[in-house]
Amino acid sequence: MPFSSPLALIKLARPHQWLKNGFVFAGLIFSQRWSDASVAGQVMLAFAAFCCVSSAVYVVNDWLDRKLDAQHPTKRLRPFASGAVSASAGLGLAGLLLAGGLWLAWGNGVLLALLAIYLLLNLAYSLRLKTVPVVDVCIIASGFILRLLAGTAAVGIAPSNWLLLTGMFVALFLGFAKRKAETFHDPSSRRAVLAHYPSALLDTFIAMTMTATVLSYSLFAISLQSQSRHGERLIYTVPLVIFGMLRYTYQVHRGQGEDVARDLLRDPWMVVTGICWVGFFVLSRFWNHIL
Repeated sequence: MPFSSPLALIKLARPHQWLKNGFVFAGLIFSQRWSDASVAGQVMLAFAAFCCVSSAVYVVNDWLDRKLDAQHPTKRLRPFASGAVSASAGLGLAGLLLAGGLWLAWGNGVLLALLAIYLLLNLAYSLRLKTVPVVDVCIIASGFILRLLAGTAAVGIAPSNWLLLTGMFVALFLGFAKRKAETFHDPSSRRAVLAHYPSALLDTFIAMTMTATVLSYSLFAISLQSQSRHGERLIYTVPLVIFGMLRYTYQVHRGQGEDVARDLLRDPWMVVTGICWVGFFVLSRFWNHIL
């Protein structure tokens, strides 16, 4: 049995993908309850639980796809496909991660239910549904919404309709953008479902979900409820959202975007846009106090 190095096991867990679990913090940020140590602590536990469980899902998915990945130009370097990690070591890691995630969520019935739904959906995705057009992307998007709910309903923060709506659209946008990025692979190494996604159809889906995201976020930014809570200057964050989505779409059409977490961090323009959004969001809230 081949030796599985700690570095290969860490790579198998894909810790860089934990950036996606940042959706857990959306409720805390938009509810402005970050000063409540108890709530913030519960959100951190939800984040950690999703990190463990999502990594366990990645391990199982890579094990199921190991033979196909071995024929892929880049995925052949993954630990299972390359033989760097044995099946017993990898699946043992998945079991430990799953146990850790459930332990962190223990005592929170809502969070446990959300994690269970996340697990079931991803197992169904890995075993069959990733080959069904549109359904595959909807399952990817549902993972983001479950993360969002984990940081709201699971810790006693009521999720706003605007947050759920915008979160749903941006999740669908990222899912279809991922599929578009995958079309730039050599045809022999593409996933089977891409045969059902003509390039023009993916462009339509991306344009539709991007437009819906911008519209829903813009309506959120100018709503009386949002401006009373976050400040009237929240509207200044809208151009940043528009730029960010346009920039990401540009990157997708250059063959990037397959790995959302990695590609977001690799583009300095996207990183700067994210930092500026946070700055404008905080500034809008405390503008009157600053002056």
